[in-house]
Parts: sequence; structure tokens; C-alpha cells
Amino acid sequence: MDRKWVGGTIGVLVMILAMGANARGQDKAAPQPNDTGQTATGANQAADRPENATTESAAVAIDRASKANKYIFLFFYRAEDDPTRTARGALEAALGKLGDRALSTSVNVADPREQALVARYGLARSPMPLVLALAPSGAVTRSFVGRFVESQFETAFVSPGMQKCLKGLQDRKMVFVCVQNDGTQHNTEAMQGVQEFASDAQYSKTTEIITVDPADAAEESFLKQLKADPKTNEAVTVFLAPPGTLVGTYKGETKKDVLIAAAKTAAKGCTPGGSCCPAKKPAQPGPGGTGQKP
Repeated sequence: MDRKWVGGTIGVLVMILAMGANARGQDKAAPQPNDTGQTATGANQAADRPENATTESAAVAIDRASKANKYIFLFFYRAEDDPTRTARGALEAALGKLGDRALSTSVNVADPREQALVARYGLARSPMPLVLALAPSGAVTRSFVGRFVESQFETAFVSPGMQKCLKGLQDRKMVFVCVQNDGTQHNTEAMQGVQEFASDAQYSKTTEIITVDPADAAEESFLKQLKADPKTNEAVTVFLAPPGTLVGTYKGETKKDVLIAAAKTAAKGCTPGGSCCPAKKPAQPGPGGTGQKP
């Protein structure tokens, strides 16, 4: 088994993973809007809401977008001032060009109904306006703050594999991205250690296994983020831990005991070979000249 340890975090994941778990499932008991757009609780609650608060709670809008298999842009604001109006205009202009791929909803951070959502993402003291982009899975894919440029919002759309990866990490799970297809070698051997790890009682509830086809053009950017070669002819397994730490990359066979050791090391806040871990003697190149022996 060739193994390459990589310390640190993965580019774009770092910004968005720290925001925590997704917002799906929040406020499930929220009243649904009726035909007039007013919630079932009527005008009594409306009188207590901040000016410009929407009649539909963010949780309802998020659920609606998810069921429609669309992204949703959550527009958080604190006051209806010029910066807010300018930013909202940029978002609305962008949405007009994104066709039917996404919805949006405004969230006043002072709205009593939205405090659970604001707290979940730690936005109570964040600079406003701010936009979070959520994939249909509920994973946060991007955040935008301040002055927005229309073209920025296109970057919120990510591949299915990256969606699943972000969702798992934001749910505080360890994630194995298994890069393989019918054309890669040692698929079974690569999956063996991963599946045994995921079956262990200690890790079964906190492990997510994702399979990504390296030949899928839609996943090319994601694989580059993971430093995995889309043209690989051998199965590759990338091991990630929250909030986005790249614990290890394995080519070919994986072994449960090696993965458990890696998980325990990552839990201590370091990666093998990092400054907080004991130094190891340099490994000799493997038969191919580039691999490291475990």
C-alpha cells in the first residue's frame, strides 16, 4: 500500500466548513404560509417582526429548495440600509441569470423566528450583509460578505461529490472519498480497510463513505482540491476529518489499523509528520519511485 500524508486543510473547504452543520431540519414545526403569504399564526406575530422580515421562515424556504433539488442563497442582513439594498440587488441580478438552479430568501438577524439559524452559523456579530449558499443536501458551499459581484454566486455550485463531502464534514463526520471506477485497479482492496473502519462500533456513526468516479468531468475540480489525479489508473482513498483536515491519501489497498491510527492522530489536532507529532525517518521510495511504504 502506497501512502502519502498531507497536513493542513483543503483550500476552499476551510472557509465554509467552520460554519458548522447544515440548516435542514431546523424549525420543522414552523407554520406554513397560506394563500395570502401570511403564516397560520396571523397578524399577531407579524406585528412583532422587524421591518422587511419575510413571511416565510428561512427553515421553510430551505426545505422547499431542497425538495425542488435547488440551491438556496440565504441573504442575512441587519438593517435596511444602502449597503443592504445594493447587496440584495446584486444577488437578485445574479439569480436572474442562474435560471431555475437556485432560490433565495432574506433573513433579518433580529427576527425572533430566525435566532436558531443565526446561532447555528454564529452570525449574531458577523458583518452584514452576508450570504450563505446551501446545496440541496443542506451543505454550505460558499459564503459571501460585503460588496457582492454577480459572477461570485456562480462559484457556489459544486459537484455532487463535493456536496456530499461538505455535508459529512459539516455534520462533524470523518469522510472517506473513494476515487475509483471500473477502470481503476485494486478497488476491492482500497475499500476493504475503509469499510472495516466504518463498521467499527467506535466509528460507525461518525463516518461517511463517498465514491467518486475519476472519469466524471463534473468532479474534476473537486478531485484537484483533494490533490487526487483524475487520470489515476489505481483506486485512491482520501481521508478527511472535520473541519476539513486532509488526514491522509492512500493509493491502492487500505488497512483498518492504519486508518484508526490516522484517526487518533488527527483527533489530537495534528497530522503525521506535522510539527506537533514525533519526527519520522524519511521513507525510502517504493518500487514506483514516488510512494512511501507504511
